[in-house]
Amino acid sequence: MILACHDIKKAFGEEVIVEHGSFHIEEHEKAALVGLNGAGKSTILKMIVGELSLDAGTVTLAKGKTLGYLSQHQEVTNGHTIYEEVKTAKANIIKMEKQIRSIELELKTLAGQELENRLAAYHRLTDRFERENGYAYESEITGVLKGLGFHESEFNKSVDTLSGGQKTRVALGKLLLTKPDVLLLDEPTNHLDLNSIAWLENYLLNYPGAVLIVSHDRYFLNRVVTKVIEIESGRLMTFLGNYTAYAEKKEQIRNAKLKEYLNQQQEIKHQEAVIEKLRSFNREKSIKRAESREKMLNKITPVEKPAEIHSEIHLTLEPSCTSGNDVLTVEHLSKAFSSQTLFSDINFDIKRGEHVAIIGDNGTGKTTLLKILNEVLPADTGTFTLGTNVKIGYYDQEHHVLHMEKTIFEEISDAYPTLTNTRIRNILAAFLFTGDDVFKQISDLSGGERGRVSLAKLMLSEANFLILDEPTNHLDITSKEILEKALNNYTGTVLFVSHDRYFINQTATRILELINHKFVNYIGNYDYYLEKKETLTAAYAGVPNAEISISAKETVSDSKLSWQEQKEAQAKERKRLNDLKKTENHISELEERDAEIDELMTREEIYTNSVKCQELSKEKSQIALELETLYERWESLAE
Repeated sequence: MILACHDIKKAFGEEVIVEHGSFHIEEHEKAALVGLNGAGKSTILKMIVGELSLDAGTVTLAKGKTLGYLSQHQEVTNGHTIYEEVKTAKANIIKMEKQIRSIELELKTLAGQELENRLAAYHRLTDRFERENGYAYESEITGVLKGLGFHESEFNKSVDTLSGGQKTRVALGKLLLTKPDVLLLDEPTNHLDLNSIAWLENYLLNYPGAVLIVSHDRYFLNRVVTKVIEIESGRLMTFLGNYTAYAEKKEQIRNAKLKEYLNQQQEIKHQEAVIEKLRSFNREKSIKRAESREKMLNKITPVEKPAEIHSEIHLTLEPSCTSGNDVLTVEHLSKAFSSQTLFSDINFDIKRGEHVAIIGDNGTGKTTLLKILNEVLPADTGTFTLGTNVKIGYYDQEHHVLHMEKTIFEEISDAYPTLTNTRIRNILAAFLFTGDDVFKQISDLSGGERGRVSLAKLMLSEANFLILDEPTNHLDITSKEILEKALNNYTGTVLFVSHDRYFINQTATRILELINHKFVNYIGNYDYYLEKKETLTAAYAGVPNAEISISAKETVSDSKLSWQEQKEAQAKERKRLNDLKKTENHISELEERDAEIDELMTREEIYTNSVKCQELSKEKSQIALELETLYERWESLAE
């Protein structure tokens, strides 16, 4: 064990982030920390590195081990170039190198024992230098920078002039090169293109230390991690396996808890009905039985109902009208900025119902193309044509479609005045805006929150051609799943740019890769793209007929058995209900006769006749005995 959090607690005012939270990371282990936006993932990382104090509990790092932390936002302003800034990670190596060169110069002037002593120091230093890959540190720096998407022509750029995303990539490169024993990474893939993400995956898989990652990139987590730590409602739970294994186990646990809760609720209702029925018999023994059952009912420990998950909210995204079959035709389109050509002479078309993903490295022109199609930017040459009845709905990364002075609720209600308050709240709840959150002003929202408002607004637009630029950026996994379901059920046409491979895999029916200023077309999802990209051709073997036959036989056999069992169960249930009804009728008859005997015993002609009194008394005793048996039988049948 290299890192352990034991019984940790953190709250901001009345808002509890985590309580009684515990988990550990083994040496060389790759783990993920997942949860909804705002659940406290980044807070936990900050507590581990000491940026935030704990309210209770302990964080323990194994003796002599080092921590490295990448936060989501980096502020680097020191005048260094990109290469110089990353090179500081190798300060120790550079210092050793200078010492080695200094000793080499000294050796020329030494002799005897002094020379031997200095040579010994020289050998120790060069051995250590070699062990720490000192002779290749410059090529290692270059490899990491290129892996993270920087071209050699950018190495001399000043860090001060970079965007926030570029600064984060520089910080990530610097951190990877320091090689701490435990890497803590907060959303490391947010500003990386597909090639850089793939490079980082391989780097982390081969990383000798331990890694704890906060990420919403499910494809990335599936490739890298072998353990998932979930934070939900202030509690931490650990699952072994990658993200898919976690999601499956999580669903199984939730379904089991929900089943347990529903079964208990059903049992409580049943017992309450039995108690009410026993009381209605209005006999001393039946009332005692009712009271006994009531005491048992009060001792039941209530099972907590599992929290509702937002992915259960089903959004409908439907175009207001059907477009023509030809939705978009692009011919000979070109765009360049100064001397940088983004794409030239590109041609493609999109048909109704297609879900087309545009992929490619950062800076190749993917977003620019979408802006041209939305007439935000002009093309240099070429044309594009929209088909008949095509109505565009556009989602841009900068969220220009939002009004900063409005609240979230006003943004939706003003755009769609015919919507009811309930419908608006349901849409916003699907994108995790609940309660008073809907009255927050747009200008006060984070980039991720604005993205969710833009998506919610787009979902209501009734457009038949959606153009989306990085729609999953800053969305948590639950929101991504909601969006995926909505798009997969959407009968219109979709064109989107994304670096989220899992999202592309779930929603794309076709991929356009922008590479070397041209588009390469792949008819399929991301997995299909990888197959064609890497192997060019793929051989698909069909399932042998023999296997199909066996499977079919097993299915038929299983279904017959299931049908037979169902028939037997239905017959047993009919008999039980029939017996229960007969027992209830018999109880009613005996109770009526018992009440009748009580009434007879009050008559003078009866209570003065000793023989008649004995007969009725004997009958009453028999009724009491029989009722006792019937009550037991009724309870048994009622269960």
